[in-house]
This record gives sequence, structure tokens and C-alpha cells, in this order.
Amino acid sequence: MLTFAYPLIALLLPLPLLVYYLMPPYALHRAAVRVPFLATIARLSGASPQAGAVVRRRGIWRTGVLVMCWALALLALMRPQRIEPPVHHDQPARDLLLLVDLSGSMDTRDFTDPTGARTDRLTAVKQVLDDFLSRRQGDRIGVVVFGDAPFLLAPFTADLDLARRLLGEMQVGIAGPRTALGDAIGLGVNLFAASTVPAKTMIALTDGNDTASAVPPAEAARVAKDNGIVVHTVAIGDPAAVGEDKLDESALRDVAAVTGGGFYRALDRAQLAEIYNRLDAAEPRKIDTVSFSPRTELYWWPLAALTGLSMLAQVLAHARRWRRRRVGPVTA
Repeated sequence: MLTFAYPLIALLLPLPLLVYYLMPPYALHRAAVRVPFLATIARLSGASPQAGAVVRRRGIWRTGVLVMCWALALLALMRPQRIEPPVHHDQPARDLLLLVDLSGSMDTRDFTDPTGARTDRLTAVKQVLDDFLSRRQGDRIGVVVFGDAPFLLAPFTADLDLARRLLGEMQVGIAGPRTALGDAIGLGVNLFAASTVPAKTMIALTDGNDTASAVPPAEAARVAKDNGIVVHTVAIGDPAAVGEDKLDESALRDVAAVTGGGFYRALDRAQLAEIYNRLDAAEPRKIDTVSFSPRTELYWWPLAALTGLSMLAQVLAHARRWRRRRVGPVTA
């Protein structure tokens, strides 16, 4: 399909015609020889000299060339464009942030791997998260790890392979032995501040109660809600534990309830995998499809035609004058 970026320029097409009829002709003054016998010559020739100017007329072919050049110049200024078939591009409509507890208790070996062997909690979380992320095509994923303090492991990215690789490199205790869930949620809120996608989700995984946060989890959850962020909490600890390893289910339920998220409890790997299946159903993939039609500029076509036509007209004019000088005046 052909279109023009500036179609109103076509209104200038009759402009030379208006100038021709409304403006006075260009006057060219030339030196002349005054002779005393001009009246005698005029009487003998039968001519009657009068005051005024002589307007030279262009030939048809010159007028045609000028009209075509003007039309081609306007056509180039109108910027003709060819609209190509539409291109569809899918872009993420959700930012998903994982908050992963790396406190010392995540080293407890009370989970099983797919072969049935005993493994620590973090390894089980890595395995299930890797499978979960493999199904999150269309989301941008970020990862925050926390212990004594929260740290950004991976900023929001649509490169899920990168996020999965970084998750696989997590180690227990690299962020400190204690648990700072409230501060981790607060860091997540700050990360979402620069996000422009409509859906914002956090998934917090922890196996202990909050013992190191400057901001309580409940207060951080209210801030998250005010920013339109949904927080799902996953408790992977032992409810019967005591001390710092005690799981504060009440706090996790409150965080999820305040933000409109869900609270889930995982006591083994099978339950943990089922939680992510439910999260897949609760947080379906969201993709915005953006369509646009590329435009190919064609202004150079009339511009090239204008250049070629003007050069051809000049060559023909010079050739005609050269032939006239070559032949010379005809004598009887």
C-alpha cells in the first residue's frame, strides 16, 4: 500500500500557475543603438513601433519539462512510503520477582530429590524453581536473595536461561545466617518502582521467621499493596521448629493476605512442585502483543526521476544550440 507522509504538499501544485498570472513578467533591460532614421525605416517597412515590452514564450517541450520537474519535486517532498505487512511482537506484561531465603537453615536435609535421595532445602528449591521458570516464557524474572540483608542477584530480565543459571549458583549462607524477609520485600518494592508493566508479582520463599529486618514484613506488605504488587509466600520450613528456625506462618499468611496473594506450605519436594503448579494457574502468562507496519521510504524515486529529467533536458538544449552553431546561417 502506498501512502504519503505529507500529502498536503500536493496543494502547492498550481502555485507556478498563480505566479505566472498574478506576478508581472520579468523585465530584462538591454543596451540599444539609437539611430536618427528609425522613423524612416519604420515607414518603409510598414511597422509602427510602440512603447512596451516583448514577452518571450517558451516552447511546449520546455514548459512540459518544467511542469514535470515541479510535480516530481513536490512528490519527493510529500515523502511517498510503502506500507509493509504488519509485524507482531510479543513483549512481557508481567514482572515476577523471586525472594529466596539463603539463611543457614536452608541447609537442612529434609527434602528428597527426584531419585528419592535426601537433599537440602535449597537444592530442592533450585530444582523446582528451574522447572517453574522454564514455563514462564513471556514474563520478566528478577531474583533477590536474603539472609541478614537482601541482595539483588538478577535484575528483571526476559532472558530466563540467565535467571535459571544464576539461581543454580546460589549457596546457603552467602547473604548471612539470619532471615530478613521484610527488608527483602522492601527491596522488591524499590525494584518495581522502575517497572512499567501492568502486572507485578513477588514469590517469597523462606524457612524461618523474620529476625533481622529493619522493616517488619507486615508493614512491607502494606507498602507493596499500595504499589500494586501481589506477594505469594511459600513456607518451606518445619512448623514444629523452635528458636530462629521456627517458621512464622502467621506472618507469612498476613503478608499474602494483605497483598491479595496466596500462602503455601511445602514440607517436601512433591508439595513444593505442586505449589508452583498452583502458582502457574493463579498467575497465568501475560503477554502484550504489539503490532506495527514498517514503512519503506520511496522519496528517492521521484527525486531520481527529477534529477534525470533535468539533466536530459539540459543535454538536449545544449545539443540543439550546438547543431545550430554547426550548421550556421543559410544563404541563397
